[in-house]
Amino acid sequence: MNLAEFIEGQREQHLAELCELLRIPSVSAKSEHKPDIERGARWVADHFRAAGFKHVEIVPTNLHPLVYAESLEAPGKPTILFYGHYDVQPPEPLDLWTSPPFEPTVRNGNLFGRGTADDKGQVHIHLKAFESLQKVDGKLPINVKILIEGEEEVGSVSLWDYVQNNKEKLKADALVVSDTSMLGKGVPSITYGLRGLNYYQIELTGPERDLHSGVYGGAVPNPLTILTELFARAFMTRLPKFRMPSAKPSTRSPGRKRISKRPSARPATSAKPASQPSNVCGYARRSN
Repeated sequence: MNLAEFIEGQREQHLAELCELLRIPSVSAKSEHKPDIERGARWVADHFRAAGFKHVEIVPTNLHPLVYAESLEAPGKPTILFYGHYDVQPPEPLDLWTSPPFEPTVRNGNLFGRGTADDKGQVHIHLKAFESLQKVDGKLPINVKILIEGEEEVGSVSLWDYVQNNKEKLKADALVVSDTSMLGKGVPSITYGLRGLNYYQIELTGPERDLHSGVYGGAVPNPLTILTELFARAFMTRLPKFRMPSAKPSTRSPGRKRISKRPSARPATSAKPASQPSNVCGYARRSN
């Protein structure tokens, strides 16, 4: 039996096991789901052991545990590090779900449930691929390291600390991130580059109260204007250059209706209903 035949023969079993993982509400952003997060970590660790990985550990962190596994039994072969996460986003608003988010349901050949595509489905695919290779060939053709975290949806703080403290342990020839997209159904895709993120908090102190623009405008810097200029300068070298078209006054509207240049002889107040606000000295005032 070749590898493809073995995998197809295990289809129902694989689906049942994936549904087990999807039923665990491992929501990392909510403290009430802490037991579920820990249950999710145990599920991942147990199934990597069942897949033939002899070294598997659940690593406690200051927040949620991560799972590390390795199979280094292919001397001279490349080492690949696989990354994924078992935590999921909160499912709210629940009324938008056709079926309960943690009760995986098959509809029209598709599996619906929180985590199917982010990221339990991808983690499960790699898990079962390794297991199938072990059972068909008796070993993996390369060296494999696995790192599955439980904080991807809340910033991966513990992962960062773990990576910084275990650089030699995680050293590999390539990193495969199982949290990316496919071009389409039936079109396997390899994402070979991902952009990172930087988070900044900028605090700008301005006047302690609102200032009238007609009196203080220009003299006192507006915090909003400063922030806008700051962001514009940060990206100015990368933005395309453009020029504003020259604006010429026109006495014709798009419908070619002639507009009189002479101001109306009627008072401005007579052009408005008494209930509409008028503007006096920059302040909106409602007539009584």
